[in-house]
Amino acid sequence: RQIMVSVDITAPLFWLKEFDTYKVGTVANSTSTMHKIMSKEIDYKMFEMDDLDDIEVEGFKQVIDLCNYYRNQYLEHKQYEPDLAKIYWKALIRILPESWLQTRTVTMNYEVIRNIVHQRKGHKLSEWKSFIDWAKTLPYAEEFIFYEN
Repeated sequence: RQIMVSVDITAPLFWLKEFDTYKVGTVANSTSTMHKIMSKEIDYKMFEMDDLDDIEVEGFKQVIDLCNYYRNQYLEHKQYEPDLAKIYWKALIRILPESWLQTRTVTMNYEVIRNIVHQRKGHKLSEWKSFIDWAKTLPYAEEFIFYEN
């Protein structure tokens, strides 16, 4: 319980919502989607797209184009028509895919990490395997996280 870990995690929103179930013993600060989304043009690198097939990629391209349309409209109107700009901003937030990557700084202890590892091993989301693989790299992970009773 007294071995603390602080780590930056970049993951899609759909995974971070699952991670949020671990509230006891964790502290998290995240980048603000609401503020950062307008800072630069939206592209594929801002989303988790590891296993999309060609059909899904084409559909996703249309979603990104729509996101950029709303972003550009927001930027065009924010100075002189703030009420209209807000409509475009909210439209973008509403359609933003769950695969949007967000970075959070998370502080937790080895006990919490052990609980997460044992509850999420074998989970169908590949992001949990990545989290577990990361946990294996921690000092004394074998002794304190991955030991068997």
